Amino acid sequence: MIPVLGASCGVGASVLAATLADALQLAHHSVLLVDPSDPGRSGLGFAARSRGPWHVRPHPRVGIRFSWRAQALLAQVETDLGVLAPGMVPAPRWWCPPRHRVAVTVVDLGHDPWRLAAHPVAGAAAWLRAGAPVPRPVLVVCPSHPSLRYAEQVLARMQPWVATGAAAAPTQLVVMGARRWPRGVAGAAGRRVAELLPGAVFVPHHPATAAAGVTPDPTPPALRRAISPLLRRWGLAPDPTRRPRRNR
Repeated sequence: MIPVLGASCGVGASVLAATLADALQLAHHSVLLVDPSDPGRSGLGFAARSRGPWHVRPHPRVGIRFSWRAQALLAQVETDLGVLAPGMVPAPRWWCPPRHRVAVTVVDLGHDPWRLAAHPVAGAAAWLRAGAPVPRPVLVVCPSHPSLRYAEQVLARMQPWVATGAAAAPTQLVVMGARRWPRGVAGAAGRRVAELLPGAVFVPHHPATAAAGVTPDPTPPALRRAISPLLRRWGLAPDPTRRPRRNR
């Protein structure tokens, strides 16, 4: 389970979540892409070509719609309410797709990280809850001073929950829109973010994706190549340098 947590809105968490889902599909995994954000603020609102036929309704006015994004299932909140409070998002157990086994779940939590980090045991923040399967939260930032400051504040807000074992701390930093740190930016990282800097993964800027956002089309190969070392490190993608073993 891979929760994708943005340092702030607009850093590219939805693009990263879709890229992870596409790369995992190409690595022959059965993928569930979860979008628990308010439908009006979702970064994955156009990630599927059409609305799927499967529907789960844990509440009379809040439901979950399952659609297809290529061979991955996309699960999104449906509601007729004007505003969807964080505590009204269905719990993770409701997002299990009917008649479909899932190997990897990618959760887009980038829509409101400040509220999620305040109480990561209910609503959409429950995806950060420590347990089985063990979540591997990813923290997404932009290559800028403000983004690193926001990331430090989010980590500090989560620290009490991590200390008590209620939530899993982000262990991976992903920098969207750059191939390296601009001069002087990495030095502005706070104590908590600085611990994630050595293993940071950089995803380059892609003009077409930045303009159109996440569409039903596959994410660009350049973005998938950028995150492939991370998936190999987690054992979710094959190592191209390893030769296949021959059986006698």
